[in-house]
Amino acid sequence: MTSRAGVLGSPIAHSLSPTLHRAGYVAAGLTEWTYTSHEVDEGGLAPFVAGLTQEWRGLSLTMPLKVVGGDLAETVTDTARAARAVNTLVRTATGWAADNTDVHGITAALRGAGVEGVDRATVVGSGATARSALLGLVGLGATHVTVAARRPERAEALRDVADVSLEIVPLEEWARTGAPAIVSTLPGGTANGAAAGHVDDGLAGATVLDVVYADWPTPLARAATAHGAQVVSGLEMLVHQAARQFELFTGVAAPVAAMQAAGRAALGHSPDA
Repeated sequence: MTSRAGVLGSPIAHSLSPTLHRAGYVAAGLTEWTYTSHEVDEGGLAPFVAGLTQEWRGLSLTMPLKVVGGDLAETVTDTARAARAVNTLVRTATGWAADNTDVHGITAALRGAGVEGVDRATVVGSGATARSALLGLVGLGATHVTVAARRPERAEALRDVADVSLEIVPLEEWARTGAPAIVSTLPGGTANGAAAGHVDDGLAGATVLDVVYADWPTPLARAATAHGAQVVSGLEMLVHQAARQFELFTGVAAPVAAMQAAGRAALGHSPDA
C-alpha cells in the first residue's frame, strides 16, 4: 500500500523538503512512500487536510501555515506550544498530532558541530524562529541567553518561552556577547548583511548557526568565519528537522547522511560548507 507525505505552504516551489525526504526514502528502501509539495495558503489548509485519504501519513508545514497548523490537530506537543509554531502534522489513530521539529533541527545542527553543555548562548533576531532557537539552545544546556534584536520591545515576548535568564541587547551588539553558541534567525538579504557589519574578533572560537541556507555563504557567515568563528549552515538545521519528521511519519530511523548529501548537492554546497 502506498504511503504519502508532503510539504504545504505558499510559496512552495523553493522548498527542499521533497529532495530531502525522497532521498531518505531511497536510502531506507521505502519504495512505497511518496512525498510531494503543494501550494496551500492559510485559508486553504483546513479543506486540503480534510480531503486527504488515509494513505496520507504526515505533512510538513512551512510559512504561512506554522501558526494555524495546530488548529487542525487533536494533540499538540509541549515543544510546539512553547515555540508557538507547528511545522509537522502526523496522522494517528485518533486524528492529527502536531509537533515542531525545528527545535530538534537547531539542537542537532549545533550538537553536530561539537556544541554541548553550554551555559550561555545568543539568539540574533526576535521573529518567529527566535522562539525555536531559544528552545533549542536551552536543550543544549543554556541557562543564560542573550537576544540581540533590532526591536528590543519585540524581544520581550520571548521571556515566556522557557525558564531561562534572558537578556536583551541591541542588534549591533550580537557579536560581543561572549557566548560560545550563537543562532542567527535573521533572514537572508538586508537584515543578514546589516548584522554582518557588526562582527568583530569577539566571535573567535564561537559556533554560529545561521538559519539561512540559500545563497550560501551569507554575508553574516562570511564575516563570522573571517573573525574566527565556526559557522554552521542553516541547511544542517533543515536536514535534521526533516530527519525527525521522516521518523515521525515512517517509524523508521532517518538516513541523515543521505539526506545531508542530497541537500548539499541541490544547493551546490561542498561537504564541509
